[in-house]
Amino acid sequence: MEIKNMIKKLVLGAMFLSIGIVLPFFTGQIPQIGSMLLPMHIPVFLCGLICGWKYGMAIGFILPLMRSALFIMPPMFPDAVAMAFELSVYGLVVGFLYEKARWHCIKSLLRCMAAAMICGRIVWGIAMALLLGIGNEGFGFEAFIAGAFINALPGIILQFILIPGIMLALGKTHLMHFSKK
Repeated sequence: MEIKNMIKKLVLGAMFLSIGIVLPFFTGQIPQIGSMLLPMHIPVFLCGLICGWKYGMAIGFILPLMRSALFIMPPMFPDAVAMAFELSVYGLVVGFLYEKARWHCIKSLLRCMAAAMICGRIVWGIAMALLLGIGNEGFGFEAFIAGAFINALPGIILQFILIPGIMLALGKTHLMHFSKK
């Protein structure tokens, strides 16, 4: 039974990786729209929730690096490298907190997502500061706030709507244990 479960998670992880590679094409490869809608974040969150934190963390780290190597978007340095750390933290935190949650419902899911987003954005800011340096010429606090929250607000809203909707649909089809309450 354990091997069957592991194979299932590996296949689902590969599917989320594939979705993460393809989904940004729907933003028309326009970096400004992609940085607003955050299309690679959605499959990482879902992978962490459905497959667990280990798979979410691995897929989150691999996805931006692989996409950058294949399509040069996002640029490898500093964007894809910083995103690799950010997305791995998303997958790790959302998967871990959701696994440990007492109830698997929308409230619990939203709390886990919010915590993961805050942690991931802090890690992204630290990674960008380390990669670009701190100060006027590097990565300052204004750049962090703009990149992590202001420019990303449409994507954050989309994630808070789309991911619970997907989880509800999976719960209704009994593919996952998830309830509305």
